[in-house]
Amino acid sequence: MVWVNNMDALLNGLFALADPYLLMLLFAATLGGVLVGALPGLNATTGVALLLPFTITMEPIPAIAILTTIYCAATFAGAITAILINTPGTSASATTCLDGYPLAQRGEAGRALGMAAVSSTIGGIISVVCLMAAAPLLARAAYNFAPPEYFALTVFGLSMLATIGDGSPVKNIISGAFGILVATVGIDLLTSVERFTFGLNELSEGIPFVPVMIGVFGISELLVQADNMHVERKQVVMKSIRLPSMSDYRKVWKTILRSSGIGTFIGILPAEGATVASMIGYNEAKRWSKAPEEFGHGSLEGIAGSEAANNSATGGAMVPTLALGIPGSPTAAVILAGLMVHGLRPGPTMFTDQADFAYAIFWSMLLVNILFFFIGLWGAKIFARVTFVPIQILWPIVFIFSIVGAYALEQSMMDVWIAVGSGILGFYMRRYGFSVVPMAIGLILGGMLETRLGQSMVMLDEKWWLMLNRPLSLFFFVLTILALFGPPVWDRIIKYRLKHKVTGK
Repeated sequence: MVWVNNMDALLNGLFALADPYLLMLLFAATLGGVLVGALPGLNATTGVALLLPFTITMEPIPAIAILTTIYCAATFAGAITAILINTPGTSASATTCLDGYPLAQRGEAGRALGMAAVSSTIGGIISVVCLMAAAPLLARAAYNFAPPEYFALTVFGLSMLATIGDGSPVKNIISGAFGILVATVGIDLLTSVERFTFGLNELSEGIPFVPVMIGVFGISELLVQADNMHVERKQVVMKSIRLPSMSDYRKVWKTILRSSGIGTFIGILPAEGATVASMIGYNEAKRWSKAPEEFGHGSLEGIAGSEAANNSATGGAMVPTLALGIPGSPTAAVILAGLMVHGLRPGPTMFTDQADFAYAIFWSMLLVNILFFFIGLWGAKIFARVTFVPIQILWPIVFIFSIVGAYALEQSMMDVWIAVGSGILGFYMRRYGFSVVPMAIGLILGGMLETRLGQSMVMLDEKWWLMLNRPLSLFFFVLTILALFGPPVWDRIIKYRLKHKVTGK
């Protein structure tokens, strides 16, 4: 019966894409995502955050499909500038610079771009197929989750904040804790007590997600980029595009498959993402290569390993986002906020109560991976010229979109001030080494944590220790302890063993 229901959902999700209006939106979003990813300074997270408020009035399927399209297309497009001007459009394409730019300098930019497009497409398709195949298993697991399991799972998700940002683990945790604190603003649903509203009626329902996302990712990035106005970018001239040959593909197909598997697995892990996946994919490609000495000097295997991994991570990151309500990457955190704004319930029940929606998103991601192959490959030369839009013009436009997007949500000036304040806060957090990503995720998960704790207390008659008697809850609590204290303990053990190995004692 479960298999039949999932087949029905699979077909219904596919039929949802037959809407010409939705197909037009996906095509336009793919173009926009490629442009966002190709522009240095902008990235998938910023693009999704800026577009989020404009999807509020849409139906859930087109709205979330557009956001995931931006996510997938922008992740790939970072390779365009990484190859042509040695400036990764996104952090996930940083390793692509190592071999892509040397190829471009030799006049082989077409080979590099073609390999990036093919590797990204295959990696993305494999991750989505794996996701669709795993959906029935996730649906069955949904019946084993109750409020205590949800609470323990959310705690485990918060434990990942230590490693998700760019700063030190301690600073990341502080940033995440501040996000949780912000999530407590408003009326407590259990006690009806107002908290941290300072007499402002606009804050009685809490701090809205969207303006904060726009501020910490969009406006703060604008302020950061204002310090880089003096940086000059030099473009590689492409007179003709020579695509990779069949011998090139035969040389790297194993690398593509290996990195696709790595990226999908890394993406599924909460708090990881495309950047981590690309680094591991690149290192493993070098490890298994028959010519590791070519890496860093124009190796197609290096490009394939990096791009297949970072794009496959996008599909993988949607697994914990949709199935568990835990964002698998910073961009997935913004998409999670979009799901909640549209009244959708991310979690195990997504594949039972809202299976048609989930499969429609999967099919749209599959289609997008095919679209950006053609758009990215044949339009690379055009997109490369767009990267030279002066930042004196680009970032004021981004700022206007930020303000309009923040105001459009509720037509409230309070949301505008929240976005501006979040942007200034995000700027200073970045300046002093605090990542804004844990703060954003803490804001999203903080509300979930409080709600699920309250439900658990009601269910367990205020006896919180009974959570430890539930196997799944205990499992997630153990994982939380290992995530927080396991790495430092393991490092000490390794240092201790190395010390005694050197001294011979």
